[in-house]
Amino acid sequence: MKIFIAGATGRVGEELIKDLTEKGHFIYAGARRDNEIAANEQVMPVHLDLHATVDELAEKLSDSEVVYFVAGSRGKDLLQTDLYGAVKLMQAAEQKGIHRYIQLSSLFALQPEKWGESLTEYNISKYFSDNWLVNNTKLDYTILQPGSLKETPGDGKVTTNIKRPYENSIENVASVLAEILEHENTIKKVILMSDGDQTVSEALQTV
Repeated sequence: MKIFIAGATGRVGEELIKDLTEKGHFIYAGARRDNEIAANEQVMPVHLDLHATVDELAEKLSDSEVVYFVAGSRGKDLLQTDLYGAVKLMQAAEQKGIHRYIQLSSLFALQPEKWGESLTEYNISKYFSDNWLVNNTKLDYTILQPGSLKETPGDGKVTTNIKRPYENSIENVASVLAEILEHENTIKKVILMSDGDQTVSEALQTV
């Protein structure tokens, strides 16, 4: 498939590109620092500024069949990038007639009663972007909500049975994002995850 990734130079985005290209997909790799992306027969760098208009973003999506939103400002531009940028990309996808949309969020983003005292503004931005995707679009969405991300190598073992915050290998998060595309039962689902004891495929079969 032809897949657009918003946030291609981020920690998750880089791993996601590796996973999706290994599965044979073609990637439009969208990022502000598109000059840092190595082009090849499966990856085309695309300059992406989430401050752009919906029409401008729609043009960037080209002939994509799937959109992934894994972008983030790391707290520096939460309203314009993490929230409004996400919403505009959803609107751009709908404008282009792209139905499948997969969004990286954060653990318990739609459950404010479970938020801790840290990262509150980040949680708020994810709360409203996730709500918009669920309630204000007709997209075939999947929202993935992992806990805190860590740089340790992933072992491909995860769980979606989450009761409290756990850590997540970035590699495992990317693996789940890539595998979601192969499971139709994940459409219209919000999936919580952490490192665990099931294979990615096994975990996603039960959501």
